[in-house]
Amino acid sequence: MRIFFAALLLVLATSAIAQDSTNFTKEEIIYGRKDGMALTMIKLVPKEKSKGKAIVSVVSGNWISSYRTVGNTPRNASIYIKNGYTVFLVIHGSQPRYAIPDAISDIRRAIRFIRYNAVAYNIDSNNIGITGSSSGGHLSLMAALKDNDNNSKSSDPVDRVSSRVQAAAVFFPPTDFLNWGGANNKVKRETIIRARVGGAFDFKIMNDSLGIYQSVKDDSSSYAIAKTVSPIYMVSADDPPVMIIHGDADPVVPLQQSTNIIKELQSAGVKNELIIKPGGSHGWRNMEVEEQKFADWFDKWL
Repeated sequence: MRIFFAALLLVLATSAIAQDSTNFTKEEIIYGRKDGMALTMIKLVPKEKSKGKAIVSVVSGNWISSYRTVGNTPRNASIYIKNGYTVFLVIHGSQPRYAIPDAISDIRRAIRFIRYNAVAYNIDSNNIGITGSSSGGHLSLMAALKDNDNNSKSSDPVDRVSSRVQAAAVFFPPTDFLNWGGANNKVKRETIIRARVGGAFDFKIMNDSLGIYQSVKDDSSSYAIAKTVSPIYMVSADDPPVMIIHGDADPVVPLQQSTNIIKELQSAGVKNELIIKPGGSHGWRNMEVEEQKFADWFDKWL
């Protein structure tokens, strides 16, 4: 278990590569604010042959997101830029300060912000895809599969906009925290804390009488929240097409996490594809070969 969560942290850091910036423009954007801090993303726009469509790339490993893991330009961004997509590298609030529900909220806010500003960004608001690896894949699926919850009465016009995407393509995503590698094999909260990634699963609720957030301590409440942040329980017939690539030798996220959610997507009649990488670990050399399949997937469905 310790290896599981420690390895997640390295996923995006090892995937970043140098990129010739002559074929795109780069801009940092504030997409929201919380706790007195800015939520930011990086917009990369192809200088030529733009499709006018967007890819949201979730920058996340072990539910930690930062510019340190972005590098110059992640490998996948260069692939999408060459295919004419505008790419948004989204940074979310990280554990241990913020738990998984907070990160999900940040990603959905980013999608809303992009859609709200679609005209200014020269993209089609009805053609937004999302991608990520590991925890980034998990957050991508949560955004893709969760029912829309835009607030039509919000004073913030961004919150009135839909956070749905039109296609998703992800690597080795956690999808079911209640069945980790097998039926009823839950991700144990205490094991997670000992592995020093308790922040991601340190779910909190507001104590109205004290006016503070307090950690959820009992297992039943923790597992109830864990279910709400497990993409497999979000699947419904109106979901966008989903592609997943997962190695059959992944020691971090069990292949079962992908095969099970694919079964649910198939049962719901959602367009899907699972590619199993023979001998693939939690990441592998030359992943751009498989990532090109993601670009093809977005070309097909966006």
